[in-house]
Amino acid sequence: MRYIILIALVFFAFAEVNAQDLASYIQEAEKNNPEFQAFELRYNIAEEKVNEVNSLPNTEFNFGVMAIAPEMDMPMEQFSASVMQMLPWFGTISARENYASSIAEAQYVDIAIAKRKLSLSVSQSYYKLYAIRAKQLILDENIELLQTYERLALTSLEVGKASAVDVLRLQIRQNELVQQKEVLEQGFQAEQTLFNNLLNREENMSVDVVEEMMIPDVDPLVLNENLQINPELIKYDKLYESVEQSELLNQKESGPMVGFGVQYINQENSPMITSSFKDMVMPMLSISIPIFNNKYKSVTRQNELKQLEIKFQKEDRLNKLETLLAQGLYNRNATRIKFNVQTDNLKQAIDAEEILMKNYETGTIDFNDVLDVQELQLKFQINLIDSIKEYFTEYALINYLTR
Repeated sequence: MRYIILIALVFFAFAEVNAQDLASYIQEAEKNNPEFQAFELRYNIAEEKVNEVNSLPNTEFNFGVMAIAPEMDMPMEQFSASVMQMLPWFGTISARENYASSIAEAQYVDIAIAKRKLSLSVSQSYYKLYAIRAKQLILDENIELLQTYERLALTSLEVGKASAVDVLRLQIRQNELVQQKEVLEQGFQAEQTLFNNLLNREENMSVDVVEEMMIPDVDPLVLNENLQINPELIKYDKLYESVEQSELLNQKESGPMVGFGVQYINQENSPMITSSFKDMVMPMLSISIPIFNNKYKSVTRQNELKQLEIKFQKEDRLNKLETLLAQGLYNRNATRIKFNVQTDNLKQAIDAEEILMKNYETGTIDFNDVLDVQELQLKFQINLIDSIKEYFTEYALINYLTR
């Protein structure tokens, strides 16, 4: 049927079939896309940081040997060895782990954001490919229709009811449609390359798209409150939490460090000391106190400013997302209005064509009117396809913002 776009489809049935095809492409993109893989590696690195900070400071070993003995009768040590382990203040290591974990959680949100953006790009490219293929099908149907009209014109020419000019005009119109179809094919190849690049696969791999789509009778419910769970906003919450953990760590690191160790001293043989006092073992205790703590005060102030910055950044991004959602809803609703008007116009153009065909049966037909009606039909059919593509493109954006 030349007005294939008017075929009634049950939206949810379509959505299930289409979503299955599109979902498989999205899954392939998530699996192969290098940017997405880079985000996952970045998250893995952040996770590994937790193990990095879960460690004590380096253990200190010291060893000394008396290289030149002094000319003294006093007993002198031959060598000494010591070991010292510094320990951070209570809770410092846990604070480091919590801070590293909070950074990893923020990195994990980046994966969710990248996943949504990738899904949006694949969906929008898919709908462009659908529109191009649908237009090519419409052009094929219109070319066949013009060929039918051409045969009618040739028959009318034989009986003197049409002129050779009518036949030529019909042929010229066919050539124009063939040209449009070839141009669309070039556009399809370019968009297919973009689509395949999103999936990180060979550029010339074929992409299968559905031939028919229909705007649903009822728009899915959209809740503005769902914007609050958008990963782009959650990212700011995670960053805010990481700054809180950074401040807790800063407070712990501003405390003293305690070190425990032991020193062993070996002395040379001497008649002045007994053998029981020849070797000595000395336990050691060390305390490191940050008396000059301006550094930690400065970090606290920096963290306070960072939290204010993150708060304002979140408010700004929320405003922008709300604007995008409002614009998307407006565009979606406007597209529905255009779709309904173009549907009515196409029906009227089809009725006009039927009237012309009935006139042909009575022996009178104006091929100028035939061409005019055909051009109108094609215009309305193309507009319908564009409306469907724009509707689902906007729906993909709304989905990105609120699902």
